Amino acid sequence: MPQKPSGKRIRDTARSLLGIDQLRSGQEEAIRSILSGHDTLAVMPTGSGKSAIYQVAGLILGGLTIVVSPLIALQRDQVEGLTESGRIEAAELNSTLTDTRRRDLFARLERVDQMFLFLAPEQLTNDETLDRLATLKPALIAVDEAHCISEWGHDFRPDYLRLGPLVDRLGHPPVIALTATAAGPVRDEILERLHMRDKNVFISGFDRPNIHLAVRYVRDEDEKRAEIVEFATQHHGSGIIYTATRKETEDIATELGKQGINAAAYHAGMSDHERADVQDAFMEDDVAVIVATIAFGMGIDKPDIRYVLHASISESLDNYYQEIGRAGRDGEPADALLLYAPNDLDLRRFQSGAGELKADDVRPVIATIRDADAPVDPADLRDDLGLRDSEVVKVIGRLEETGEVTVDSAGQISDQETGTSVDAAAQAAEDAQERLQHYASSRLEMMRQYAETSSCRREMLLNYFGDPYQGPCGNCDNCEKNAGATRGDGAQPFALQSTVRHTIWGEGTVMHYEDGKITVLFAEAGYRTLDLDLVAENHLLEPVS
Repeated sequence: MPQKPSGKRIRDTARSLLGIDQLRSGQEEAIRSILSGHDTLAVMPTGSGKSAIYQVAGLILGGLTIVVSPLIALQRDQVEGLTESGRIEAAELNSTLTDTRRRDLFARLERVDQMFLFLAPEQLTNDETLDRLATLKPALIAVDEAHCISEWGHDFRPDYLRLGPLVDRLGHPPVIALTATAAGPVRDEILERLHMRDKNVFISGFDRPNIHLAVRYVRDEDEKRAEIVEFATQHHGSGIIYTATRKETEDIATELGKQGINAAAYHAGMSDHERADVQDAFMEDDVAVIVATIAFGMGIDKPDIRYVLHASISESLDNYYQEIGRAGRDGEPADALLLYAPNDLDLRRFQSGAGELKADDVRPVIATIRDADAPVDPADLRDDLGLRDSEVVKVIGRLEETGEVTVDSAGQISDQETGTSVDAAAQAAEDAQERLQHYASSRLEMMRQYAETSSCRREMLLNYFGDPYQGPCGNCDNCEKNAGATRGDGAQPFALQSTVRHTIWGEGTVMHYEDGKITVLFAEAGYRTLDLDLVAENHLLEPVS
């Protein structure tokens, strides 16, 4: 039953059971939303205490709180933190448990009045596990790193796609989704795929004023490498250097080692054991600098990282902000430097593009699903049609988006019997993939705008995430260059984050102004930058009340 506890009870629970003396901006509002029975999406930066939201809410609600978390290491850290005082029950349910330990865990769940149960999404695809959890009538479901459910989100994971039906099978108690990176398209997809209803969205606390933002233009790889070495040798303490390729991680780590810096490479081509050893050494200060691809970062909670350097441009501002947010969590000064070579955009377009999907690729898949007399297992599609897992996910994702198929909580695929011909269904899936490609391209364009902007970088970042902010911030390279200079006329005919309608592209959200231009995010066309004079002369935009 929804509750309306006083702010005092929320704060007392946080203090007495979790040792939190003061809740941060946005936390208490999100907790109130959950306790009032609303599904809730909380978008807050890394290190801002997102986990405290579901922990306080779960303690007040009592009963079982299921926490979906993508990494076993994250689950373990949360369990250890909650159970340290001996006053809170918490456990993990994952592939490391033996059958005996699983049985003991479920027996324990039936005995206790309150429990936090941490698990990965694939655990919920086991019908027996799901049914047993459903009989316990969970009081709350928390989805951590919720951007993993979105194909726009950093660290997309196909297992997260099934969570909506799974939430429904668990009786759809209040759902709290938590993420540190969620611009408009990501937020919308989280809400849709988790089947969130009667929902509230809270976006807060994105400003990290202690992080100095800067971009340096480099002409070629030699200049870039020299900048990396110079920056790393001049900065003390822990640092992360992000690169675009595995080879670069190894080459740069070797070069820094020659300069007396204890650096280590980290990428997806290493074994799990090797990556774990490097991460542990970094956390224990045995390694000062990690040189990594984006495979590194999720779940890293090291407070004293003094800098994050990007040796090449990120594929989106969502990814970039999450990556630089790993610096300066202790509140002390930290640096975020992007080395920008326009040619890097070509590599990112290749790496981050949604990829082509032609109708010819879709026809055999939809035909196989329609010919089956029962739901189809995606593994069978993969094996029977000779596809890769990623290809199956892509095709099914587009067919689900166009309403041709549904995916149940066990991942089984069923035809929706729309009456659409195979050719028409395949073409609609191709068109949906083209829209995805347009979005991917426009997100990279926003990253280019950030790299090339001459205005306050913090203002652009925060406005992108829907956190209104007007510079100068005084702690980015542009504000330092422009100190004492007057801003332009600042004409902003439409409010930031307001909805406007374009004569061709339909409705969109106002994201950014700079140098007489306006950037709008359109549902179909992605991010588009328009000249304000042309907008006014041709009446291209009008406000939507």
